[in-house]
Amino acid sequence: MNMTLPPAPAGMHPDEWELRLELAACYRLFDYLGWTELIFNHITSRVPASAQEPGAEPEYLINPFGLHYSEVTASNLVKVSLSGKVAGSNPGQVNLAGFIIHSAIHAARDDAHCVMHIHTTEGIAIACKAEGLRHDNFYSAVLYGDLAYHDFEGITTNPDEQPRLVGSLGDKNHLILRNHGLLTAGPDIPVAFKRMWTLQRACEIQLASDAGAGLNIPIAQPILETSAASRLGGDAAGRAKVDRLAFEAMLRRAGIRRLELAE
Repeated sequence: MNMTLPPAPAGMHPDEWELRLELAACYRLFDYLGWTELIFNHITSRVPASAQEPGAEPEYLINPFGLHYSEVTASNLVKVSLSGKVAGSNPGQVNLAGFIIHSAIHAARDDAHCVMHIHTTEGIAIACKAEGLRHDNFYSAVLYGDLAYHDFEGITTNPDEQPRLVGSLGDKNHLILRNHGLLTAGPDIPVAFKRMWTLQRACEIQLASDAGAGLNIPIAQPILETSAASRLGGDAAGRAKVDRLAFEAMLRRAGIRRLELAE
């Protein structure tokens, strides 16, 4: 990224510090978009291998339990291992439900460097419907073939649920937790954000279209397959660049600057 960032604290690898600043900015963006739920829900990102000791247990960054998203900064993010051990100089508390969900996916999916989970009204509303998200609008069509579901087992505090959660997600990048909410995974924060934005928009549009009179127009199977192919079209680097542009544009729109999120 071509931007001036505040210097990393003493003893912290610059790659971890850059990630912390970007993750803190993402928390603020979720707040701007209204994707918050009191002090609950999480956005996590795996600490780069370059910032860890060789052979060390993988770690990820998560918001400290008890803070609103608007209070998250680069410095107060908590670093926790996949086994639940808090590392680094910030001993903040980690919400058990967040640990159960996010650690399971980070551990199971090497490509899931960022995991996002939200409880928006629209997302939970669709999650409560037996049919789930139909692939009959512009955004849901793009998600065809990359959307999974996980049955509700109550508040996610039981480690026994982890293998079932991972099994439900499989190799997909979008997950509807039935009766619960939405989840996306991605190779970095901007990609996971764009996926969540698309899933959220698809839910919003389905609710709006169902509120209108008349039948919805189904999308033919060949068109759905073409839409899915367009999601995967081009090279991965090119798609990631577009997702980065969208993420940075939204940060500018929200007036969020990494320079102001260090402390």
